[in-house]
Amino acid sequence: MHVVTNYPDGVFNWVDLMSSDVATAKAFYAGLFGWEAEDRPIDDGGFYTMFNLNGKNVAGMGPLSAEMQVQGIPSHWSSYVKHSDVDGVAARVAEAGGTVILPPMDVMEEGRMAMFMDPTGATVGVWQPKNHIGAQYVNVHNALVWNELQTKDVEAAKSFFSAVFGWNYTADENGYITVSESGRRHAGMFQMNEQMADVPPNWSVYFFVENVEMAVAKVSELGGNVLMPITPAGEIGNFSVVQDPAGAVFTIMEFNGPVDPPPGA
Repeated sequence: MHVVTNYPDGVFNWVDLMSSDVATAKAFYAGLFGWEAEDRPIDDGGFYTMFNLNGKNVAGMGPLSAEMQVQGIPSHWSSYVKHSDVDGVAARVAEAGGTVILPPMDVMEEGRMAMFMDPTGATVGVWQPKNHIGAQYVNVHNALVWNELQTKDVEAAKSFFSAVFGWNYTADENGYITVSESGRRHAGMFQMNEQMADVPPNWSVYFFVENVEMAVAKVSELGGNVLMPITPAGEIGNFSVVQDPAGAVFTIMEFNGPVDPPPGA
């Protein structure tokens, strides 16, 4: 499998989980994806967990703080876009009508990051690599394969992310928006319908599985929940929206054909 060593600016390069039950999450994702968990000490005396696949970083995890839990924030996955100038991104976020939630900050010697909310209400991060480049495996089985904005105002989101990251878009016959970098597709957007009225705008994380039926069965076996049964995505493949035992939501997807190669492959 190709090991990614560098991401272009404006491309998603990392996802991590904030969980109210890190021990259960470790067991769940080990059982579902074969991930190994490595706890690494951080400056505040706690730990940040690296999830590894065959010894390569594929995702991260931190504990959901008591303060967040009191505020009613559930366990959740976050997505990060790589950029070589986090501070410049933060400035453009404000100019374009977004809200910087976490101002640019250094994460030890690993990198520099910020978190922001777009004008439609979805939160996303930006990561400027130093020692940590992001996921070393993507677009392979049991690793990240897609990031998707679910929004109630797709046109406002398109304008915002074009201003912040210079994204360009294509749309299919159903109005689904795809974001590409140098011909490689890495993200999507769609307008939420009335059936999703109670779902807040969010960036959904997709993981690539070899067999979605087996993966869905495994989710239930490991104590998770199936929120959306296996559903066809046109001719592309089949997916299911699931939830880990602590409540974090993500999507698993099996593809009918090859996916776009990882950056640099």
